[in-house]
Amino acid sequence: MGEWPEISSAPSVSPNLIGVLVPVHDRLAGIPGVAPGLGYSHAVISSGRLAFIAGQIGVDADGQLVGPGDLAAQTRQALQNMQNILRALGAGWSDVVRLGWFVTDIANLQAIRDIRDEFLRPALGDQPNPASTLVQVASLFRPEFLVEVEAVVALPG
Repeated sequence: MGEWPEISSAPSVSPNLIGVLVPVHDRLAGIPGVAPGLGYSHAVISSGRLAFIAGQIGVDADGQLVGPGDLAAQTRQALQNMQNILRALGAGWSDVVRLGWFVTDIANLQAIRDIRDEFLRPALGDQPNPASTLVQVASLFRPEFLVEVEAVVALPG
């Protein structure tokens, strides 16, 4: 495997600085003539540099699957991986403008939402979540993977 950037040396962005350093200008959840988004923004307005985070799955730093057959455990690990990447970028959850989700079984959607909110709510408070798409797929690239999440990030600075 390739080398990963040193996470501990990456700068962090304080949630108090949202709107000061972070190039996310607005999250539009309530738009006239459009049904409200259930747990997501219809659009996010940002400016500046963008980063595109590849789909993250429920594998640990050694490439081992976390939680075989357990959607919640795999979701938590995928989001932890994403959080590590955000830190390496000098960004945080408040900088995420879009999430794309791929799941093999939508029946446990609430588990995904609950775990997503464990990561997002501390950073976003009562602001709407990023723009989001969730798609049920027949399979991911390995049959034991149950969820994959990708992101677009408006880099601070």
